[in-house]
Amino acid sequence: MKKIIVFASGSGTNAENIIKYFSEIEIAKVVCVFTNNAEAKVIERAKKYQIPFEIFSKIDLSERNVLQKIQKIDPDLIVLAGFLLKFPENIIEQYPNKIINIHPALLPNYGGKGMYGMHIHRAIVNNKEKETGISIHYVNENYDEGGIIFQANVALTDDDTPETVAEKIHELEQKHFPEIIHRILEDSNSKI
Repeated sequence: MKKIIVFASGSGTNAENIIKYFSEIEIAKVVCVFTNNAEAKVIERAKKYQIPFEIFSKIDLSERNVLQKIQKIDPDLIVLAGFLLKFPENIIEQYPNKIINIHPALLPNYGGKGMYGMHIHRAIVNNKEKETGISIHYVNENYDEGGIIFQANVALTDDDTPETVAEKIHELEQKHFPEIIHRILEDSNSKI
């Protein structure tokens, strides 16, 4: 059974979707949720499925504390699902091509520092884009610049608002993120 760690900063709907998906199949299991936000709803979602969780500070992340906890777990994949801090190089170096992120836009557009959630959806509406989508990519030392694994797009209309764009993106995330994680785990026969 392969082990997945999920990092999340907020409500945790993607984290819960991943936990639920892998609770129903034998290939892998979410073994821990890490969050930098003691008030994050993802903690309640982890408790609901009896998944252990770790709350850490930005300092814990930049120093070796979080890395040491990850190493004890020995995961096959680290999944960033709505995690808003820059992932530190000390972890990226230890787990090359074993850390993935989901971004609510079609990278390389609308990526980079400060581009997350409603900030992206507002920019897309303001720029009158005809489509948007999701990008699942490997994590490297730069925001949203790691190799793209998968993208899915959705058409937009002139009537779309940032809120309706968010709903369309959420549907894509819920549909594709667990399936792509599953595919990555099946394709990687070697453990970290």
